[in-house]
Amino acid sequence: MEKVKNRWLIAASAVGVHISIGSAYAWSVFTKPMVDQYGWETTEVSLAFSIAIFILGFAAAFMGRFVEKNGPRKSSMLAALFFGVGVAGSGLATAMESLFLLYLFYGVIGGIGLGIGYISPVSTLVKWFPDRRGLATGLAIMGFGFAALISGPAAAALIEAAGISNTFFILGAAYFIVMTLAAQYLSPPPEGWAPKGFKESDQKGKINVKTDLSQLTANEAIKTRRFWMLWTMLFLNVTCGIAVISVASPMAQEIAGMTPIAAAAMVGVMGLFNGGGRLGWATLSDYIGRPNVYTAFFIIQIVAFFLLPFAASAILFQILVFAILTCYGGGFSSVPAYIGDLFGTKQLGAIHGYILTAWAMAGVVGPILLSLIYDSTNSYNVTMFIFGIIFIVSLLISLWIRVDINKLRNQQAKSQQSLSGVASNVQ
Repeated sequence: MEKVKNRWLIAASAVGVHISIGSAYAWSVFTKPMVDQYGWETTEVSLAFSIAIFILGFAAAFMGRFVEKNGPRKSSMLAALFFGVGVAGSGLATAMESLFLLYLFYGVIGGIGLGIGYISPVSTLVKWFPDRRGLATGLAIMGFGFAALISGPAAAALIEAAGISNTFFILGAAYFIVMTLAAQYLSPPPEGWAPKGFKESDQKGKINVKTDLSQLTANEAIKTRRFWMLWTMLFLNVTCGIAVISVASPMAQEIAGMTPIAAAAMVGVMGLFNGGGRLGWATLSDYIGRPNVYTAFFIIQIVAFFLLPFAASAILFQILVFAILTCYGGGFSSVPAYIGDLFGTKQLGAIHGYILTAWAMAGVVGPILLSLIYDSTNSYNVTMFIFGIIFIVSLLISLWIRVDINKLRNQQAKSQQSLSGVASNVQ
């Protein structure tokens, strides 16, 4: 009889993968050194990161079926290869002072590694933690959010000691090794497995685990209205959140009168709330439900965005921004568990990949939308009001999806009652 793996070590392995690919959030550490050394424009260097995030979303969508078919171990190893080559190849690009190669290696090849690595452990974690879906996916995706706190200082120190190109070579090798080692322990649970005491507790009513609304394939899921409602909620949440992240420092200086140094310190702390929100909100969703968590995101952000233009106090401004960042991070970590609730675990990885195209689109739309509004009005205040209105739309969608969920729950209950009636008649 095969020994069942420790599900907490599975979760730790998933964190290992995500904390490696999450280093992408520390890209800004390379910006100034590359601008100073190679004479490139800041926007040219930043474009490599934008391409990587865009490719992440679509690689996750296109490779979702591969992940489901080949399992988390092979998928994470493939992610390690692409991401390792992408980062190390960036060293070659900088050594040759070629922006095109930088976009190819970091943006495209590294972006593919990001997409595969992001979704590889998630569907597996949901299956290992039927009792704590939110906590499990929150742990892994928290690693993605917190990664910059580790890789940022490490990259800065390496650039100072070894130079830009060598830093990419060293980090590429390190990420490849960490991800490959983490991948070795990843595997789905045995057929019919459940945590110890889970089935008994569920039967006795000690825990309240709702049955998934359905068990759909990815192709079936994208034909449903609730898929597109969930896609839109994530898209709007990320669009506004990533826009705020992109201009947090100048906005703090303009609205709250913060000094450049204080604003830079605030940007550093934002990473803590981004990562903490991923674990905190996802864990909370196990207790209050994913629909309630998403509704809470939008209510909090409606208040925050409408108050931001009046937040002349630096403390109030930072509280509002940090609240937005927790909701931004929580939106990512709560999505996989929400997908499991709505569509089941049959092809969760593939469905998650399709949903992540919302992130790819939002990563492009958010900063562009903010720039267009700011250039037209020369004020962040109008932008914040418009984002507040966007979140009113998001709130309405979060209430609308509940109608679909309740309708399906009622149909599910009637079907179970009918089956129970047939079974009692047979007896």
